[in-house]
This record gives sequence, C-alpha cells and structure tokens, in this order.
Amino acid sequence: MFFLSGIFITAFIVSASVGPVLINFLYKLGFGQSIRECGPENHIKKSGTPTMGGFMILTGIVAALLFWNDFTSAVIIALILTLGYATIGFIDDYIKVVMKRNLGLTAAQKVIMQVLLAGIYLYYVDPEKIIWLPGLNIEIDLGYGYYILVFLLLVGTTNAVNLTDGLDGLVACVSLPVTFVFAVIAYTAGHMDLSGYALTIAGSCLGFLIYNHYPARIFMGDTGSLALGGGIAALALLTKTELLLILLGGIYVAEAASVIIQVAYFRYSGGKRIFRMSPLHHHFELGGWREPKVVGSFAAASCFFSMLALGLWFLK
Repeated sequence: MFFLSGIFITAFIVSASVGPVLINFLYKLGFGQSIRECGPENHIKKSGTPTMGGFMILTGIVAALLFWNDFTSAVIIALILTLGYATIGFIDDYIKVVMKRNLGLTAAQKVIMQVLLAGIYLYYVDPEKIIWLPGLNIEIDLGYGYYILVFLLLVGTTNAVNLTDGLDGLVACVSLPVTFVFAVIAYTAGHMDLSGYALTIAGSCLGFLIYNHYPARIFMGDTGSLALGGGIAALALLTKTELLLILLGGIYVAEAASVIIQVAYFRYSGGKRIFRMSPLHHHFELGGWREPKVVGSFAAASCFFSMLALGLWFLK
C-alpha cells in the first residue's frame, strides 16, 4: 500500500508543480485555444486560454513511474498506448494552435492513426482472445473476433474521452472515479503494477484539476484527452475488463452516443435535432445549467457507474 499511495502522491505533486511553468510557457508561445463559432456563445470568452495542458498529466505519469521504477511489461504497454495516442492528440493540437487550422486533423486522419496504433498493439502483444462477461460471470473465446473488439475499444474509448473534454474540469473529474476503480480491479486481480499505473493517471488528473477547474487557466487539449483515452483503454485490455468498461465509462459512452444519435437523426429527419447541441454536456449547458453544475452532475454520474462496475467485478 505504501507503493500505491506513494506513486499516486508523486504523480499529483509533479503534475501540480508543472502547471504554473507550463501555463506561462504556453502563454509566451501564444498557444491559446481557438473557440469554434458553432459552439455555445458563452465559450467565446475562453478563446486564448492555453491548451496542450495534457503535458501536465503525461509528465506526472512518467515522473511517478521513473521515481518508483515501476516499468513492468504491462506498464510499458500501457505507457506506450498512452503516449502513442497523446502524440496523435499533439499533432491535432499543433495544427489547430500553431498552423491556425481550427479543426485540426480531419476525422479520417485521426481514425487512421488510431487504428494503426491499435494494429501495432495487436501485432506485438498478441493478447488472449478470451473475454469476461460481467454479471454472467462466464468467459468466451472470441477467436479472431477479439481483434475487432480491440480496434473498437481503443478507437472508441479515445474518441469518446476526447468528446467528453468540452467543459472546464469535465473529463478529468469524470476520469478520476474510473481510474480509481481500475486501481482497485488491478490490485484485487494481483496486478500491483497496473494498479499503480491507474493511480498515476488519477494523481496526474487531480494535479491538473488545480488549474483546469472552472474558470480554467489551461485546457487539456487533444494531447491530454487522447492520452487519457489510451491509458484507460489500456487498463481495460490488460486487466481483461474490456466489456466492463462500457459500464465503468458510462459517461464516455453517453457523450459519444449523443453525437452519433444527433448526427443520424439530423440527417434522416430533414434537419431536426434531439439534443440542443451535442456532445451531451452542451445539451444541459444550453438548457441553462452553469458549467460547474454540469461538471458536478456528470462526475457524480461517473461515480455511480464506477460503483456499479466495481460491484460487478466483486461478484465475479
């Protein structure tokens, strides 16, 4: 337990300590967020706030792992996926901020790069093709179908987490209970190393929240949100809780589903909408909820989903 508390505290301290330095550095470089005109009007005032704050989270993760020398094969795999998806996010942020192309990478470019990284994971790791069905407590051998699941999980999770990153502190608050539950799952399954890795993510997110809570002094950017998605997906794959992630990451699923439903309904209903705006957090925001209320409610919902998922795990 000393190791787990130590690695969490180290990640928190490093992430929090890097904050002021990174914020000043990004201000000097002029790396401010451009706000899309199609978004909520009250977000326009956020234009110019430094982005790429995901580097705080990444620094906290790597520093904690180095300090505690926790580089097992499983942790290295998780770290590679985290940094790999962070790199895709950085390229997207760089295009937006430096090259002044507000939309960054196209959706197709993002997906292709995400799929390639998932393919690299499958090529070098060749994981077990057995999945656990939560609640039923049975295991199924998917055979080569497991490869499809891996692609869907990695690409789906990274994009869903990315969509959740739309309000000050939202994705970090939602991700805290998710990573804490993964720490418990890994610990009870005998994976102390992965439990520590989950806590490095949690500690780094908590340190980041010092500067990202409303009103945010820095944004996570795709550098951070895709990194979080990659790290969380890696934990699901390596702890063999792929399907449990659907419940555990219930807010991510709801955010992604709201976009899919909105686009499909708009297209096939002749321009009508189900939500005021998607992703889902904007629907509540445009309904009159202030940002802190939306973030607090979504964080509470994430805690609820996380506790349900943990309950299913202990019934295994």
